[in-house]
Formats: sequence, structure tokens, C-alpha cells
Amino acid sequence: MIDVIEILENLVKFNTIKDKENKEILDYVENLLKNLNFKTIKRDKILIMENNNEASLGFLGHTDTVEFTDGWKYKKFGLTREDDKLYGLGVCDMKSGIAGIISAISQIDFSKFKNGMRLYFTYDEEIGFSGIKDVVKFENKFPKTMIIGEPTNNEIMVGSKGLMEYKISFKGIKTHSSTPNKGKSAIISAIAFINELNLFYESEIKNNLNSNFEIPYTTMNIGVINGGSAINSVPDYCEFLVDFRIIEENQEEKIIKELKILEEKYDAQVYEMNRISAFYNPLENYNKTCNFITEASFIQNNRIILGAGPVTAHEIDEFITIDSLYKLVEQYKILIEKCCA
Repeated sequence: MIDVIEILENLVKFNTIKDKENKEILDYVENLLKNLNFKTIKRDKILIMENNNEASLGFLGHTDTVEFTDGWKYKKFGLTREDDKLYGLGVCDMKSGIAGIISAISQIDFSKFKNGMRLYFTYDEEIGFSGIKDVVKFENKFPKTMIIGEPTNNEIMVGSKGLMEYKISFKGIKTHSSTPNKGKSAIISAIAFINELNLFYESEIKNNLNSNFEIPYTTMNIGVINGGSAINSVPDYCEFLVDFRIIEENQEEKIIKELKILEEKYDAQVYEMNRISAFYNPLENYNKTCNFITEASFIQNNRIILGAGPVTAHEIDEFITIDSLYKLVEQYKILIEKCCA
């Protein structure tokens, strides 16, 4: 048996912001699992290991973390224990999930089970999902049930919204503001585009509801807008960023169709930054979903999102509770025993 806090403490020591110490953290994980009779299937910037060719259960987790912001009281690359809390960069998102599954595996006698496990450790989840895309290119058939160790405060989640992200840009004709008739305002074009897009969203998208989600409708957000250079110049460029958090896959084509109509109408350029479909696979008595996007959206089969808590991902002085971490190990053990029997 390997204590979960010991594993987490070692994982947090690695600086995996933008995958800086990707090799080092994978070396550590690989060595631990080799001692637990797992063999390496693939190893580069991703790590895939298994203990049986007939794997009926998989685990998926990313090793990278976000960058930290000013204001931290506790060590970022070290585990600080205070009362019932464990502090450190990535303890919640999601090194506790990785520590939890390794500790759970160390307490299981797989010789009693017909089936085994396959484990996937990825990189670049926080920025571009490059790691899971590498996994999907390599893997022909995922195990029937997949655990994704993202933080959920010990609640099993079986679905998440989809994501559509776009950068939309406009070109105008620059001139002095005293003679606007000689130019064309890129900002005015952007405003008109946004207004029409919002009317479409309110009338055609937002009213469709799905009670499986906490926020039961697709959301739209204009997150960034940039344009212009001076108060007395008609702007010749403007762009904005918009995202949709989708409740159902069939809404994607409606949004894409509308963007193409508006692109032509306003002589804009629409660039798709990300498109990830929603999913929902209720299991037995579990039907809760999460609003955030995880690597679960890139794979098929039964997906269980389950990790420690409280959910303090990306926060200053990120932490989880000790009780939650030990509870997570027990939850993982139950899933292993159920799925691998």
C-alpha cells in the first residue's frame, strides 16, 4: 500500500506549468506503476500503462497545471498540511486524482479479478488538449468504463456541456473621424454582428432546455473585444472572441449556419478556435453533470468524472481536504473492484 498523501506530495513538487517537468513527473508515475506490475504501452509526452490486455476499466488524468497568480500564502511546488487541508499548485486540478488512483491500485489484488486496468496520463490539458488528442490518435479501443480524475468534490459526474469558441474579425477603412463618409468602421460592423448574433441566440438557442445540466441551456459569452487606435480615427480593424457552452450536439450546426450567414453579411472572418461536443451517459443512479470541459469529451464509452474537493481549481492557495482525498481512494477502489471483477 502506498499512502495517497505521500504520492500527492511528490507529484506537487514537479513544476508542470506548461509541461515544464513533463518528463520528470512521468518518470515518477511510471516507476511507481512498474512496481505495481503495470507495463508501459506508450511513452513520450503521454504515458499509457496497463496490467492486463483485457482492461475493462481505464483512468485518464493530465499532469500539467495552470500558472499561479500573485497572492499565494503557501508553497506552490510543495505540499503544505494545515488542519484538515492540503495546499499546493495542482493538488485539486488534478494531481490528487492521479495520486488517488495509484494509491487505490496499490491496495488491490488484481489476481482475483478477470480484467485489468489501462491508465492514460496526458499533458497540455490546461491550454490546448494536445495530450488527449495524442491519446485518441494512438488508442483504437478504450476500456468500457473510463474514470477521469478531475475535481468534483467526490461527486460522480456523467456528462458535461460542449464548447464552441470563435474569433471573429472585421476590416474597415481608416480615415479621420471628421470625415467618416470616406471610411468604414470595423467596430460598427462588429457591433452590428454581435447584436444580430445575440438576437439569434436569444430566440433560437437559449430557449431550448436540458434539465440534466445545472444551467439548463446553452450559454453565449462575448469575452474579449479589441479594435481601433485613436478616438479621432475611424477604426480599420476590430475582433471579438465568443464562446458557447452547448447542451446538445444538434445545436452546433444551427450556430455554425448562423455564423456563416453573418460572416457573409458583414464581410467578417470567422475562425473556429475550438469545437467540443456535449456528452451525457447516465449510469445506474448517477446523472449529475459538470459545467466545465474535461478530457472526457474527447473519448467514448461510459465516462465517470470523479475527483477530490472542494473544487478550488485555478484559485490562489488551491487546496483539497484530507478527508476528501482518502474518500476518493475508497471510491476508486470500489470502482476498480466492480469494473474489473
